Amino acid sequence: MSDLSNPAQVGYNPVGAKKVVVIGGGFAGVNFAQNVAKNKNYQVTLVDKNNYNYFPPLLYQVSTSFLEPSSISYPFRKLFRKDNIRFRMGEPVKVDPASKIVYLKDGELTYDYLVFASGAKTNFFGNTNIEQNAIPMKSIDDGLRMRNALLQTLERATITKDPAERKKLLTIVVAGGGPTGVEVSGMLAEMKKYIFAKDYPELINQPGGIYIVDGGSELLGAMSEKTHQEAYKVLTGLGVKVKLNLHVNDFVDGKILLSNGEVIESNTLIWAAGITANTFEGIPVTSLGIGRRMITDEHNKVQGLEDVYAIGDASIQTTDGAYPKGHPQIAQVAIQQGKTLAANFIAMAKARPLKPFKYFDKGDMAIIGRNSAVVDLFKHKVHFGGIIALFMWLFIHLISLVNYRNKLRTLYNWAVAYLSRDQSFRMIFKSGV
Repeated sequence: MSDLSNPAQVGYNPVGAKKVVVIGGGFAGVNFAQNVAKNKNYQVTLVDKNNYNYFPPLLYQVSTSFLEPSSISYPFRKLFRKDNIRFRMGEPVKVDPASKIVYLKDGELTYDYLVFASGAKTNFFGNTNIEQNAIPMKSIDDGLRMRNALLQTLERATITKDPAERKKLLTIVVAGGGPTGVEVSGMLAEMKKYIFAKDYPELINQPGGIYIVDGGSELLGAMSEKTHQEAYKVLTGLGVKVKLNLHVNDFVDGKILLSNGEVIESNTLIWAAGITANTFEGIPVTSLGIGRRMITDEHNKVQGLEDVYAIGDASIQTTDGAYPKGHPQIAQVAIQQGKTLAANFIAMAKARPLKPFKYFDKGDMAIIGRNSAVVDLFKHKVHFGGIIALFMWLFIHLISLVNYRNKLRTLYNWAVAYLSRDQSFRMIFKSGV
């Protein structure tokens, strides 16, 4: 008999099929769900607080008005139309592993197997001022907030009569020198160089600047030495002020305080300095590791729990010999773990041996400016830079989008932006007004 309080069960529970609940619809969750749903031994319900999947590596282009949100997002219900997958829009708050129940803010779901693909959230390292005042870079909402904030700040700069205030408004600080921080800094520098003169003639030759601050000794620290050098060269060539071996300690009253005592007068701090896993009540503290990630075995089963698994940013796995401290929290790890776990679920249904997860490093890449990107392959043994790396970056990101409509729309917008050094999405839309 179906449980009418459980929408995932109503009219959609094949006899004998095990109920699999997947928490999170990012790279890990979608790849797991779509692959395991091909097996009729499982009935999959994917839960996400948003009703759409989106592509985080291109979020910064939404934030800087070079892409519209629909270019990098797609509704789950349309994505899963041809799959044996049900979607439930909801926000998980608690799990009861003993009773096999996931509690949402607006209901509950029972499961036979639970898979956490819940990703990560911005880590503000306990600094309340930064959390309240900085702009994070993790969600579509963050991207739209940043877009509106930047455009409103520019409009304010055009009308102020106070030179000091104008300089403060035109100064932007990016915390974090990883791919997100480098890419957003480069994009902002390109905008300042090529767009401000056309859209904001009042701001031509006005003081202000773009800073990128990182606690490491190099930009893109996880990549090769050639990449470090190229990123520094391209960004400084675009006018970005690079500050290394420093942290942002506080952000209060329009003042950004660095760890060396330096103060940068600015109203805009973009926070790309760290992430921490999303956690849920009911998961024992003993099952959590570094960054609040769930400790998993070689098959992504959560330590200390039965029939509970974690993949992607939600998991830390130390059984892969090449990554004894856990895998990097990047898209390729999430995709590969999702696919491997799905294959293991299908193997379980057929009483076959499971395959331990081994990460295959396909390389790292980042775009820095209009004509420059960096790509490291084969564990940094092969490096590409400049226009060749740019086309490699464009191709990989384009084919990674979830739907052909997104691919075509994004390709068109990129072509227009590249040829014209411009884009048409710089509108301020306010909700709740």
